Amino acid sequence: MSCKNCIVKQAAFLVRFKEKEYLIIMIAKHLQRMGFPAIINEDGHLSIDETAMHEVVSFCEDFTELSNIQFAYNQDWLSLTEAKNFLAASWVEQIILEKRIICYSQPIITRDEKIYGHEVLARFVAEDGRLLSPGDVFSAAKIRGRLYALDRTCRLAAVQYAKKLPGKVFINFLPTSIYSPEYCLRSTTALANQLKIEPGRFIFEVVETEAVKDTEHLKDILNYYQEKGFRYALDDVGEGFSTVELLSDITPHYMKLDRQFVEGVAKDSDKQQVAHFYFDKARSIGSVPLAEGIEKREDYLFLKDMGYELFQGFYFSRPQPDPVTELDWSVL
Repeated sequence: MSCKNCIVKQAAFLVRFKEKEYLIIMIAKHLQRMGFPAIINEDGHLSIDETAMHEVVSFCEDFTELSNIQFAYNQDWLSLTEAKNFLAASWVEQIILEKRIICYSQPIITRDEKIYGHEVLARFVAEDGRLLSPGDVFSAAKIRGRLYALDRTCRLAAVQYAKKLPGKVFINFLPTSIYSPEYCLRSTTALANQLKIEPGRFIFEVVETEAVKDTEHLKDILNYYQEKGFRYALDDVGEGFSTVELLSDITPHYMKLDRQFVEGVAKDSDKQQVAHFYFDKARSIGSVPLAEGIEKREDYLFLKDMGYELFQGFYFSRPQPDPVTELDWSVL
């Protein structure tokens, strides 16, 4: 069974007016004159495809009386402005369909300054070869309702890339993009098995936890990963919803302290208190404490002295397409 939310498909819309329903008939006639299929259903809503949607949006922008038009997509009603944003984000569909993804990796370092593993990071390629901002790509996918498909594509690319990597492999995932662990994650576990990569090497990082509304559903996802032999981490701890409550609830194998409490921690007593608090909490629940966002040696040494076990950041290496397998400490 395929996860319906992972499939990129042609968008379909309904169009309505809260008042002045006769305007729907006017728009339908306009579309028919232009050669677009346009059907008015029994509810009085106009049913159109995405190609016709472009024409409707342009048509409505020319008539102020049409400004209160609404468009339904995936059961959500969009305003004219929201519909324009939806259409403008259509480029992300090709990113997903053509799998225009390049994997980069950044090493994770142990206390004795060895490479423990790597975090795999997705980079996206435009038609002209430019690298696109991951934030822009995920924002466009969210507008289009394609986070499911994008997250799955990134996850599978990362598992494939893991063949190049020694040690542990940290992979981000969006818990809100998974409606059923059994179906949505089946392809991930199948690919890891096909590549004969030991599942214990993978650590799946829970990201964007501020969007998690159902902690029990998140636990179901993490239990599925654990049953398959994978491990999991909580990212951005201390920021947003990644609080001590969630940390206690899901007891991750790894706890990644958010970079805002890492940068400058050696000289900031407030950040030191936060770093120490979450270090103690991680230890109390059996999580490995990891500090991300290390950019200065003094912060690395401070957190190392505090007891943090793993470290990640530009100080050691920037993310790059070819895995870093050895660090030159003479230049660090």
